[in-house]
Amino acid sequence: MRRSLFLAAAAALTLSAAVVAPVAAQSPADAVYAAALADPVRTDADRARDAARHTAETLAFAKVAPGQSIGDMIIGGGYFTRTFSAAVGPEGHVTGWQPAEFVAFAAVYGQALVDIAELPNVTAIDSPLATPAWPEGLDLIFTAQNYHDLHLNAVPAGSAARVNAAAFAALKPGGLYVVIDHVAAAGSDLGVADRLHRIDPATVRAEVEAAGFVLDGEDDALINPDDPLTANVFQPGIRGRTSQFMLRFRKPG
Repeated sequence: MRRSLFLAAAAALTLSAAVVAPVAAQSPADAVYAAALADPVRTDADRARDAARHTAETLAFAKVAPGQSIGDMIIGGGYFTRTFSAAVGPEGHVTGWQPAEFVAFAAVYGQALVDIAELPNVTAIDSPLATPAWPEGLDLIFTAQNYHDLHLNAVPAGSAARVNAAAFAALKPGGLYVVIDHVAAAGSDLGVADRLHRIDPATVRAEVEAAGFVLDGEDDALINPDDPLTANVFQPGIRGRTSQFMLRFRKPG
């Protein structure tokens, strides 16, 4: 009898544990990122790219949070500008910078500025490439797949150093500078920026640290071991599947 009661009690405890077993709770940050990705300010085309770009992981790596002031450096089509706009919310602000040279090169870049300027918490700027007109006191400056453009043959020498110095000046002490770009083979010279639209992450690190930043983190979420690192990023078969590095720098203070 006592054995039966013991077995019954054990079974009840097991069933109770199964019923109340905790499910991994979504963190507040995860909830913010999920809401940002679903926000109607983003386009269907944006959402179609989220899986490949690991957008939620990228937001987490950049430590994006509601209420922040963010600079989106070289916005391209505005993919991350719209995402940041949703993530920082009405108490935050995003400054989207498209270099004037890009706007002059293709109408699509100018249209992207017009589009993001319609968002209530976004300011669009199109200052020259080497002199981004950032506001002061930013929490984060972010650039994805465009840092190498600072070393294109058509770009004046020294532009990368000037852009990095401008980022350092615009960020508040402790502010973050996040650079994501297509990986070039280790030891590659800067010529790969024009030939392949890639850059050696070691080069980026050296240049950014020279501006006064310290490395704060790196992530391999966008690394693709099948990328030979020697193909132009627009080449069929590798486009959209390149290996990309993620570096996070911090302004001391």
